Amino acid sequence: MITLRNLSALLATGVLAISLAGCGTMSSRDRSTAVGAGVGAVGGAVLGGTAATIGGAAVGAVIGNQVGKDDKREDRK
Repeated sequence: MITLRNLSALLATGVLAISLAGCGTMSSRDRSTAVGAGVGAVGGAVLGGTAATIGGAAVGAVIGNQVGKDDKREDRK
């Protein structure tokens, strides 16, 4: 019988696998943007509430995008 704990673990594993598969074709600039948004959201959450989290994610995404723009190691397709 599938318990709630087993079902939750299975669902979390599936979501993680799907989200990681979506990142496989990202360019270096896209990865920098995503990392910047994540770091900014965490920083915003530490400093304040929901508005700070959203603002931190937005600012982090912009900074990450600009840092990724200057990356000389462009992905080869």
